[in-house]
Amino acid sequence: MIRQKIVAGNWKMNGSKETVSSLVEGLLKMDTSNSEVVVSPSFPYLSQVSDALSASAIQVAAQNVSDQAKGAFTGEVSASMLKEFAVKYVLVGHSERRSLYAESDAFIASKVKLLLEEGLSPMLCIGETLAEREAEQTLVVCQRQVQAVIDLVGIEAFENIVIAYEPVWAIGTGLSASAEQAQEVHSAIRQFLAELSQTVAEKVQILYGGSVKASTSSALFEMPDVDGALVGGASLDAEEFIAIVKAAG
Repeated sequence: MIRQKIVAGNWKMNGSKETVSSLVEGLLKMDTSNSEVVVSPSFPYLSQVSDALSASAIQVAAQNVSDQAKGAFTGEVSASMLKEFAVKYVLVGHSERRSLYAESDAFIASKVKLLLEEGLSPMLCIGETLAEREAEQTLVVCQRQVQAVIDLVGIEAFENIVIAYEPVWAIGTGLSASAEQAQEVHSAIRQFLAELSQTVAEKVQILYGGSVKASTSSALFEMPDVDGALVGGASLDAEEFIAIVKAAG
């Protein structure tokens, strides 16, 4: 089955009104792509980015969401609020949220459930630490993180969920899994899903994230189970990000 590739840029906690405007202007010069292109700015710039991209094919993602629909939760942002800014995707379970803010598998699954109920597409981040990889626990960790979501929303929900495999040891370190290492994990994740639904397994898009650069992306995109990339630092450079999009086709 041919799955459309997704190239998503996670800007993390970077930017200002001026630099975001400049970055968006650069991205708008991009040629038409067969891949879906997504950018994920910080909350304060969602309106600015959404408005600037409204006439383009570039989609907008949010970096996080509350696990609550509404109420007295100071500092949180709900799924329904995000919908008002033409957000299509929302990152959940990023390793920085898991490690720095102690977000558990179950907590992340609850966010996925709320997003689906609001008609938004979760971009579920999973991945192992270096210690877990060295202990040969990569697949155990990834399957556990996916299973928590399956337990809450069911396997069929994954037709509306994108998975982003991000080995924690490769995020912001300059290290990157080889194309073959990424393919091995992506294939295993797809096989894990296929045990419950072959149809869902064939449809779900699995992205690779972890120090993705233009120079390494071509080899990644040649792998049959790598359906795109979740790009961190390189997405803050319009030329570099566009080169990654071009490599995806």
